[in-house]
Amino acid sequence: MDITQERTADRDLPFDVFAKACPSRGTLEHITGRWGALTLGALHEGSLRFNELRRRVDGVSEKMLSQTLHALERDGLVHREAQPTNPPRVDYELTPLGHELATRLLGLIHFLEGRMDDVLDARQRYDETRGAL
Repeated sequence: MDITQERTADRDLPFDVFAKACPSRGTLEHITGRWGALTLGALHEGSLRFNELRRRVDGVSEKMLSQTLHALERDGLVHREAQPTNPPRVDYELTPLGHELATRLLGLIHFLEGRMDDVLDARQRYDETRGAL
């Protein structure tokens, strides 16, 4: 029995993100963190080189993008391909699993973008109410 089976043997579901020891929790953190979500969304548009990706994900540092890409690659969501050229060329693209996930994530992103007026109105009401106390 492997470690994942040992951790999930007591539950009806093979994985439970709400359980502290479940490996799905780490992947969820990689996906839903600020840089993971934006990186997956950017790569949904197609293969990008590191600096192209960094420009697309405005505000991400080189270090954070590198860490994010490593985590997403390890989770099987991003494929890294190094070309044997001089200088070396490295391209990043979504795997089939990453593409499926990014499609779902973009649904959430588009929903949020489309409802930002409602969010901003709610923030204003909240701030006015809190300021009146």
